[in-house]
Amino acid sequence: VEFLYCDLASMKSIWQFVQRFRAKNCPLHVLVNNAGVMLVPERKTEDGFEEHFGLNYLGHFLLTNLLLDTLKQSGTHSHNARIITVSSATHYVGKLHLNDLQSRCSYSPHGAYAQSKLALVLFTYRLQHLLTANGSHVTANVVDPGVVNTELYKHVFWVVKVAKWMTSWLFFKTPEEGASTSVYAAVSPEMEGAGGCYLYNEKRTKSADVAYDEELQRRLWTESCKMVGISDESSRAP
Repeated sequence: VEFLYCDLASMKSIWQFVQRFRAKNCPLHVLVNNAGVMLVPERKTEDGFEEHFGLNYLGHFLLTNLLLDTLKQSGTHSHNARIITVSSATHYVGKLHLNDLQSRCSYSPHGAYAQSKLALVLFTYRLQHLLTANGSHVTANVVDPGVVNTELYKHVFWVVKVAKWMTSWLFFKTPEEGASTSVYAAVSPEMEGAGGCYLYNEKRTKSADVAYDEELQRRLWTESCKMVGISDESSRAP
C-alpha cells in the first residue's frame, strides 16, 4: 500500500496528484470515488465552488477525467478497468439547478448535498455512455452505501446526533458494511463488463427517474468541463 495525497476540494491538488501518479507508470484497474462532505454550512472551496458541489462532485469529475487515459490503457477485453462512484439515496430527492449549480440564489445544506449526489449519478451514466461509444474496456457504476456510522454526520443538528448515538447500533451500518457494495462493484466477477448500474446492497437498483435524462446528463457534463477547465471531448460523441 502506498499513500499519495490528494485534496478533492482543490483543483490544483488533483492535477498535482495525477502528475505524481502518472510518473509512476502504473496501470490503474480500479478507481473508487468516495470523498465527501454532508450538510456543511455555506462555504466555498479554494476554487470558489460551493463545497458540496465542488468536493463531492466536481473534484471526482476532474479526477476521473484526468485518469481516463490510464484506465483505458489498463483495461482489457476480459478484464475491464472499473470506476466506482459513491452516491447516496439522497439523490432521489435531489434537484439539479443548471442555472445555479453553486446554490447562490438560496442555500440549503440538504438541497446542496442532494444535488451533488444526483450529479454523481448523472455523471456516471453519461460517462458509461461515452466509454461504450468509444469501445473502451472501462466500466462506470454508481453505489449507494446505505446509512453508515461515520463522521459524515458531524454537521447535523445536536438532536440528530443524540438520536444517532442511541440508535446507530440498530439502524446504521458499520464502515465495513457500508463499503461492501463498493468492494463488490470493484472486484466481483458478476460485474465484469457491466456498466451504467446503480447498486445498493450488492444488487442493481433503479435510481431516480431524472437521472436517466440523457439531455440533462449531457448538459451537466458540458457545464462541468467548463467549470473545471478541461475540454469537452464528449461534444463529438452522440
